[in-house]
Amino acid sequence: MDFMTALDIGASGLKAQRATLNVISMNMANMRTTKTLEGGPYQRKSVSFESTPVYSPFDEAMNNQLNRELHGVKVLGVTADERPFKQVYEPHHPDANDLGYVYYPDINVVEEMTNMMNATRGYEANVQTIESVKQMFNKALQIGV
Repeated sequence: MDFMTALDIGASGLKAQRATLNVISMNMANMRTTKTLEGGPYQRKSVSFESTPVYSPFDEAMNNQLNRELHGVKVLGVTADERPFKQVYEPHHPDANDLGYVYYPDINVVEEMTNMMNATRGYEANVQTIESVKQMFNKALQIGV
């Protein structure tokens, strides 16, 4: 594996973790949203990932055996969670139904914070990988001097 491929793999991880953090922030910001443009409460969202091969055009042409098993990560998309809404008795709320219940998204702060910590740690690990590759690249340049 060359330095650029290692950087590409690290960059794909950074993009994936950034997307995860954005969705978690969206979930946290909308945990009390009872009415959206589509109608009804906000639905919790999550990010789907997929393993994707990392090939340079030269690797594909040469069918390089060393890089054949290298994979990065790709964001497939953001999906709405199918959890049922929380029903809370608040008869004076403007969005309360005839029985006085308001429907809120089923977003658990502890779960979202745990997911945020995992995504942050993943982001930090990818940053460290990129920093290590940069250090190796600089050391390799110094060998030639």
